[in-house]
Amino acid sequence: MTLRFGTAGLRGPVGDGPDCMNVPTVVRTTAGLAAWLIEQGHRGGTVVVGRDARTGSAEFFTAATEVLAAAEFDVVALPRPLPTPVTAYAVRELNAVAGVQITASHNPATDNGYKVYLAGGAQIVSPADRRIESAIDDAPDADAVPRAAVAASGGDLVDRYLTRVASLPRSQHRNLRIALTPLHGVGGETAVAALHTTGFTDVHVVAAQFEPDPAFPTVAFPNPEEPGAADAVLELAADVNADIAIALDPDADRCAVAVPTATGWRLLRGDETGVLLGDRILENAPEGSLVATTIVSSALLGTLAAARGARFAQTLTGFKWLTRAGEGLVYAYEEAIGHCVDPDAVRDKDGIATAVLVADYAAELKASGRTLVDALDDLHREFGVHVGDQVAIRVTELTQIDTIMAGLRADPPPALAEELVTTTDLATDPGPLNTDALVFEGATVRVVVRPSGTEPKLKCYLEAVSRSGDRDTATRSLDALRRWAIGLAG
Repeated sequence: MTLRFGTAGLRGPVGDGPDCMNVPTVVRTTAGLAAWLIEQGHRGGTVVVGRDARTGSAEFFTAATEVLAAAEFDVVALPRPLPTPVTAYAVRELNAVAGVQITASHNPATDNGYKVYLAGGAQIVSPADRRIESAIDDAPDADAVPRAAVAASGGDLVDRYLTRVASLPRSQHRNLRIALTPLHGVGGETAVAALHTTGFTDVHVVAAQFEPDPAFPTVAFPNPEEPGAADAVLELAADVNADIAIALDPDADRCAVAVPTATGWRLLRGDETGVLLGDRILENAPEGSLVATTIVSSALLGTLAAARGARFAQTLTGFKWLTRAGEGLVYAYEEAIGHCVDPDAVRDKDGIATAVLVADYAAELKASGRTLVDALDDLHREFGVHVGDQVAIRVTELTQIDTIMAGLRADPPPALAEELVTTTDLATDPGPLNTDALVFEGATVRVVVRPSGTEPKLKCYLEAVSRSGDRDTATRSLDALRRWAIGLAG
């Protein structure tokens, strides 16, 4: 069995054999990508290649650049480990025919990956991924694939990226203390530079997590969403009396935001940051601009867009779909703390630009004696309190997921949280939202159940709304939804 293209490319454990990430796998994958690009008429075009600092990344990066160079592409080999958003930016900035980032994002330390961008800077989607797979299958053994040495280049692209990020803020207020961690990934240096470039100089970093370390020694799982992963930056934030705390994932395309409250530091959910940034960006966006989120995210962005004279789109999960939501896109997010805040420059999620915009908003609010939580409360007063959660049911056998999904399809719940719900089976949807997922929706509750695309989990995305603004009512409904979802495990 070999690694197959999944979310935007390859991802898997580093090891020997065709089912793992290793130099032969990368060589044959790149040979397939090169053959497909030539077939598409892109012979000799520019291809940007970047990497993170995971185990194997340097060797895989070298292999990819050398195969592309031997295939006579103009290879821009970024000069050092850099965040994924820099590669995505470079593809679009240089009008490249493709981009490759060697990264496994927030996966465990044992993994690495190979992420592919197409011309225009968006992640790869079908049918291109299937055709590249076919070209990989037809590629010769790795030892027979030609390779040619490539010199590092594109050093100025980081400065150009930082200049672009610096153009995004709109407030002049900069009195803000920030605590930040890159979780042993490659985002620390670039994130601090971006904040400094935009005037945020009171930045405190978690020293033990600042330098890239492929072992991720201080976290069990290098994803800011995972319990405990952000503990160090929250402790730092409390110690230095910070105004906000920011945790990037290892390749810095995701950004978690935390804020102080009367009861301690609180990590905002992706949906909460999402609606705050959506409202902020729509303040100055042209009328009729498009914002987008996914089927598993909160319904609040759609309600907000309608009230602000904007258009709204809903897509399948993943930024490969979100950034293709339609013309006039100014913002897209998914609940898994991914935010595309500048689609014209980076057609993917960008944790660094997100951190800058969150800081900009928080500083403006602080100048008037308010916080991000106050701004969120304003939205809840305007549109109703929206509370959400995710329940993930980990299984030992994938057949367990099939059994649960089949049971729900055969006998869907007529009511959830004492509210009648309708059932939509997206597996039978004839349109662009066709996927293996079930949506249970009532007047004030919504649940989406779907198998994870990357892990042996069944995921349940929960939302409850109080139109009257009563948080206790919404919380009680959410608790009932949570109990139901947990009960699916039997």
